[in-house]
Amino acid sequence: MGRVIRNQRKGRGSIFTANTRLNKAPAKFRNLDYAERHGYLRGVVREIVHDAGKFPRTMSSPRFFLTEIAQLFMMEERQLTVIVCAGRGAPLAKVVFRHPYRFKQVTETFIANEGMYTGQFIYAGKKAALTVGNVLPLGEMPEGTVVSNVEEKIGDRGTLGRTSGNYITIVGHNPDEGKTRIKLPSGAKKVVHSGSRGMIGIVAGGGRTDKPLLKASRAKHKFAVKRNSWPKTRGVAMNPVDHPHGGGNHQHIGKASTISRYAAQGQKAGLIAARRTGLLRGTQKTKE
Repeated sequence: MGRVIRNQRKGRGSIFTANTRLNKAPAKFRNLDYAERHGYLRGVVREIVHDAGKFPRTMSSPRFFLTEIAQLFMMEERQLTVIVCAGRGAPLAKVVFRHPYRFKQVTETFIANEGMYTGQFIYAGKKAALTVGNVLPLGEMPEGTVVSNVEEKIGDRGTLGRTSGNYITIVGHNPDEGKTRIKLPSGAKKVVHSGSRGMIGIVAGGGRTDKPLLKASRAKHKFAVKRNSWPKTRGVAMNPVDHPHGGGNHQHIGKASTISRYAAQGQKAGLIAARRTGLLRGTQKTKE
């Protein structure tokens, strides 16, 4: 009987859980209410907080992680608060709205788009202007508009196009059915309800992954604030007792790399329930 293999131990949690201690807040739109459906609300960006790990260790300079907008702040000598945090590759914006019915203020956490700055007015609602940072229903935007943090279903507060440098393009509208066709960052097309909201602009922090890590210690600090998923020892480099691919006088799997969906947990390593293996050859046209 072999040992409990790594993917079995991961299911137990413990040291394999994500480090969320430094996370700032879940980034999402306001709750959809009457004011947004029929008019608009005005908020102001009070703070831009950074949510991307211990960047002084991960990269040579924190400036690398700041967006072009943040560097613009520095050039204009405006005050920009950047809070070091784990978990996200894009900065967050703390936007303060007046409560529509009570005498108080409500602070929302939005994903910051390229071009947003502290002190900027953000308008959210059906009648908001077509300006970077404003939140509108997709049906109110012309074709070709670039948006981010788009709702997959009305009122889910944003699920698509949320990571640094990503954006979604509006392809077309179908007013008869109330549907809008969008192009995702992957290149795939998707149809969503025209009432789904999106924030105009591109998510800040683009180009974050362009700089190579170059050395292992940077990867170590990168994953130290994320989760216990690095380094990964290959199964073929292990002993037979530790992994189904282990052992042998040279490193090889020694059996089919595919494994049944219904295999015992200690056997489930490799390509689980794969429909096919090998390189994808030829080209495939994206559905219009």
